Amino acid sequence: MKTQNVLEFCNITKMYPGVVALDDVSLSLRKGEIHALVGENGAGKSTLIKCCAGAETPSSGKMILSGQTFTSFSPITSRNAGISVIYQEFNLIGQMPVFENIFMGRYVSKLGFFYKKTMITRTKEIFDELNVNISPTMLVQNLTVGYQQLVEIAKAIAEDASVLIMDEPSAPLTNQEVETMFKMVRALKKKGVTILYISHRLDEIFSLCDRVTVLRDGKLIKTMNVSDTDREQLISLMVGRALKETFPERSQITEEQASSDRLAENETVLALEALTGNSLSNISFCVKRSEILGLGGLVGAGRTELAELLFGAKKKTSGRIIFNGKEINPKHPMQAIKMGIALVPEDRKRQGILLHMSVRENMSLAIIKKLSKFGLIKKRKEKAIIDEYIRSIHIKTPSVEQIVKNLSGGNQQKVVLAKWLAAESELIVFDEPTRGIDVGAKQEIYLLMDELAQKGKALIMISSDMEELLGMSDRIIILNEGRMTGELRRGEFSQEEVLRCASKNIAGEDSQI
Repeated sequence: MKTQNVLEFCNITKMYPGVVALDDVSLSLRKGEIHALVGENGAGKSTLIKCCAGAETPSSGKMILSGQTFTSFSPITSRNAGISVIYQEFNLIGQMPVFENIFMGRYVSKLGFFYKKTMITRTKEIFDELNVNISPTMLVQNLTVGYQQLVEIAKAIAEDASVLIMDEPSAPLTNQEVETMFKMVRALKKKGVTILYISHRLDEIFSLCDRVTVLRDGKLIKTMNVSDTDREQLISLMVGRALKETFPERSQITEEQASSDRLAENETVLALEALTGNSLSNISFCVKRSEILGLGGLVGAGRTELAELLFGAKKKTSGRIIFNGKEINPKHPMQAIKMGIALVPEDRKRQGILLHMSVRENMSLAIIKKLSKFGLIKKRKEKAIIDEYIRSIHIKTPSVEQIVKNLSGGNQQKVVLAKWLAAESELIVFDEPTRGIDVGAKQEIYLLMDELAQKGKALIMISSDMEELLGMSDRIIILNEGRMTGELRRGEFSQEEVLRCASKNIAGEDSQI
């Protein structure tokens, strides 16, 4: 029996000025399969999605959907043809209730009157089918990110989508939310929906998907059954060389060194004493020079809230922040920057870079005063600094005037980092440093972090990736509900111990994860 292809890409090529984003790509998606699409940032995944969604028109080639041939889609024809896309940035309106978001643009109406009750009932039916408990009348802005992701999936079901494209759907989710999403995806597969699943998390590919297609530099490298490959082969196909997901060897600070008077006096960069505020209570720990301090905990534990206090984005209510031996109290980020504190935020696109500005402009932002004299920027000095960091941390860009939104996720993250290196920051807080970044770029970020530590910088790394947390940290501080519930040294590291501390309640008892 011949397998039915729902969607076929035939010799798709997409060219931009000076760039071939897709080069003669052909692949087919079968009815009721979960098909993974993987590749490094810049491999062509996003361009292929945009062609499918009608946001971009292929330069050549065709697409066959349910037997009908198209040379291009418009957003409306794509949607009407049964294609639904869930992007990394959700297409939801927070001030509207769930049911209105699900039926947005397709309100159930007759003679101009909306059938609110019918839409609410249908929304509840969809959630019941998927065994998800979300009130149809709740405002989307009051939902967690994980539940907002489920609302996006419910939209696709309400539209009777035959093809659902999911772009990095697990990136903002907790482990429990990921499992809930997986159940929904598998339920859709049973109904015959075809899912194109894009993810940098290879574990998800092997646990969820049937087949996998690898793109590299705009070319299709291989399509195969997931059961016929393994992690190392997949990574090698993605990056074009053998590459193991290992971490740099860390020259850890020993317990004897950490307790010595000399190190305590001369090498402690940051010390927190009973720090309270921004949902945190009584946080006390220190960070040494040349140390990578991991900050672990479940979502909502207070890790990002701590970063905001250190960076002056939020104010403390009590306690002390000691930086280089002096008590500080940054009231806004500019004060923290001048003191030598930097933050590489979790949401780099909204908080770390200005997407519509150039690489040069982004990298100069934190040192604009240092580069200026009498209100004029010293162009030669600016160029020398920018060229140095583009070269030293290997930022791949055609020129310093390239708009940052056109760079891959890994190179965008490097631009954020270069900005703080140019500012000569002594303490750098990394909030989810490799989220949404491919395996090759991950290794480069890890090596850069290790180099910074070797040069005497103090690093705090907030991470929800357990392997990353265990592999990169010299020590790990664990938070839960805004309080510190554990401190582990490298010899004590284990996934079980981190999770035990992360789930410990304030009374010191373990709670269920």
